[in-house]
Amino acid sequence: MPKPKDAFDTLYPYRLYEPAEVLDPGLMYTVPEIARLLQGLDPDVDLDPETEESLIRWTVPWLMSHADELVINDPVGDEPGYFGVESDERPAEEIPEDADE
Repeated sequence: MPKPKDAFDTLYPYRLYEPAEVLDPGLMYTVPEIARLLQGLDPDVDLDPETEESLIRWTVPWLMSHADELVINDPVGDEPGYFGVESDERPAEEIPEDADE
């Protein structure tokens, strides 16, 4: 249910960080690690499962909205995917034609 703005003590501008502001260009990160970084936390900090799930729900749309600026590895087996900032030093490769086979 909507609330009047007067119901809140403070209102802040809504800011979405750019990947280069959050991610080290030389590193690759899992979604949970990026979720922590977006909150100003260390990527290795322990969180309770409910908090981590909530942060991940906010992170997935952020990843999708910045897809053109990011690269992802080719996960092996059950390993998670790792995301990083695309850079001139290590640009994204073309996806092979037979990738979905």
